[in-house]
Amino acid sequence: MELDIHILLLSILQGITEFLPVSSSGHLILFSKFTTFPDQGLALDVAVHVGSIIAVMIYFSATIWQIIKGLAKSYFFPNFKNDGNRLFWLIFVGTIPAVIFGLWLKDNGMENFRSTRLVGWTILCFGILLFIADKVGMTIRKVEHLTLLDAVLIGLAQCLALIPGTSRSGITITMGRFLGMERREAAKFSMLLSIPTIFGAGCLVAFELYQAGDMAAITDAFNGIVYSFVASLIAIYIMMWWLKKSTFLPFVIYRIILGSCLLLDSYGYLDKFMQ
Repeated sequence: MELDIHILLLSILQGITEFLPVSSSGHLILFSKFTTFPDQGLALDVAVHVGSIIAVMIYFSATIWQIIKGLAKSYFFPNFKNDGNRLFWLIFVGTIPAVIFGLWLKDNGMENFRSTRLVGWTILCFGILLFIADKVGMTIRKVEHLTLLDAVLIGLAQCLALIPGTSRSGITITMGRFLGMERREAAKFSMLLSIPTIFGAGCLVAFELYQAGDMAAITDAFNGIVYSFVASLIAIYIMMWWLKKSTFLPFVIYRIILGSCLLLDSYGYLDKFMQ
């Protein structure tokens, strides 16, 4: 029963934080460090991310259908005069850097990044960078205005999200704002860009679990996907509603406070203040 509660809480946490620019992976790591639950590991981390991707596909189902029709109409060849086809290739090009870097990182000690101190620094520093981008970035461009170069730049930024605490949505939105994208449009492209990246990671983990034949782990992963899907769908609606009229400032403030507290704790200062 304890494990079920663990997965439920973990999935809800993932769902809430995945599309808010506060770093879901960072929160997942901190969850095990500041509770009595054990570290869930990368496999379950990826599983709950898959639930979030399903939520994105539901929310943006009309856009995804537009992409499918655009590809079918051009027989899967690039045709930038077709909006759906063009969006597919923007997402495809933007995904390539993360795939290359992710595969390299997977074979070169990705587990080494799961430290409280690193998460503290990334949450703090990239939160400040988001604030700067949101302040100086113009709000004149939409997804349809993006070029292949823009997609590459956002894709390169997404590579940084493989370091816990950076926030995949946060860093891609930050780059989008630096490129002059409207807030909701930057968030939209960020979510669409997450689909192939996390789907690919999910397939790799699913294959590894299948090879291992660990039915308990497979069941846990499935439950995590279901729970995180529900929480993610709610979070997406809230995020897109919020960005109709507001900025990213509340998320920046949260990141600065959380990052500062984590750094104080990792360097041993928090215990001194509590005494």
